[in-house]
Amino acid sequence: MLRKMFFPILMGLAGCAVLISLGIWQVQRMHWKAGVLAEIEAMIHEAPVPLMASPDPSVDKFRPVVVDGQFSGEVIEVLFGIKGASPGVLVIEAFEAADGRRILVDRGFIEEEARGLPHEAGATRVVGNLHWPIDATSSTPPPDTKTGLWFARDVPAMAAKLNTEPTLIVAREPTGDGITPVPVNTSTIPNDHWGYAITWFLLAAVWAVMTAALLWRIRQRGV
Repeated sequence: MLRKMFFPILMGLAGCAVLISLGIWQVQRMHWKAGVLAEIEAMIHEAPVPLMASPDPSVDKFRPVVVDGQFSGEVIEVLFGIKGASPGVLVIEAFEAADGRRILVDRGFIEEEARGLPHEAGATRVVGNLHWPIDATSSTPPPDTKTGLWFARDVPAMAAKLNTEPTLIVAREPTGDGITPVPVNTSTIPNDHWGYAITWFLLAAVWAVMTAALLWRIRQRGV
């Protein structure tokens, strides 16, 4: 009897050990990700520094910066929505810095009714956070050639369209023209590891129940 039960017991213990260890690893990953998100959140709210010459996406993503210059009037509108507001767009505009550089500024949200209204010209200061968002998925359609409406932010493509360097600042303070800033935050960065951990722990429980059922059947046959 014990000889027949040895292998199922061994496989049951090994399987549970592996599945539980995977669940524990996901819990550890959850705490690690929470720490990373806390660091990013702290960086987002730091005092802004002058825009650096060559921002590095791997180092400077979310870094708060300030730059003086003026908007060029060249705009890309990206379909967007805000809870409690009418449908509208994000206004991405080329910005000519005082040193001659041309960059992109995500000025924020404006409702559909205000699209096409003239923007005020003149020198201004932009305070915001560097960002290289990856909004597009495999199902995101390309920009509409008739209306000019974009359906996702794509920094390299937008930079090519507006003849700027591929540097985007997401404004965190108003830039005028009735545009509402949509500052960056960590809400779009997922931390799903607790859900993964629960899955592994439940699989371990199922494995244990199946092992117990198999052992009961072996014992019944041996009676």
